[in-house]
Amino acid sequence: MQMPTTESLVRTDRASCPSPHSAANKAARALWGAVWRLLFRPTPRFWHAPRRALLRVFGARVGRGAQIMPSVSIWAPWNLALGDYATVGDGADLYSVDRIEIGAHATISRRAFLCTATHEVHHPNMPLKTAPIRIGPGAWVAAEAFVHPGVTLGADAVAGARAVVLRDVPPRRIVAGNPARDIGERKLEK
Repeated sequence: MQMPTTESLVRTDRASCPSPHSAANKAARALWGAVWRLLFRPTPRFWHAPRRALLRVFGARVGRGAQIMPSVSIWAPWNLALGDYATVGDGADLYSVDRIEIGAHATISRRAFLCTATHEVHHPNMPLKTAPIRIGPGAWVAAEAFVHPGVTLGADAVAGARAVVLRDVPPRRIVAGNPARDIGERKLEK
């Protein structure tokens, strides 16, 4: 199959699209990457306290009893806040170019992706644009769900497995699908 010969207007080379990240940011991420590979990632699953301590050294706000699994990928710990007893499951990706706040008792399940950065699709240099993500207390981002930059999940809200969450989710609402749609209320028994 032959590609059309129309010339693209997109230019993503370094001269046209320089990195918005400072040298200090790049150096800190390189150091974090080394610490993650050598000290964070190899820890046993049950060693939550040493992982919490490493995150705090790199500027994360980490609440009492928070559990973060060793295989969790964190782009910039200094942009992360975990509430008391929050849990982040195996293989979750916290792409924290901007702030990610995970409330107390919230759960981020296996391989969920919280993404705070994207690119401006209508600009020929596709500049980076970021927005924070807020996961309310008691909320649950289920397995392999994607949360878009700028989204807030309210208290006790649920993003179902493999949901693509592009808009805010009110408290105690359950969303599922691609794109995520409201499918009901979360009725918590007392």
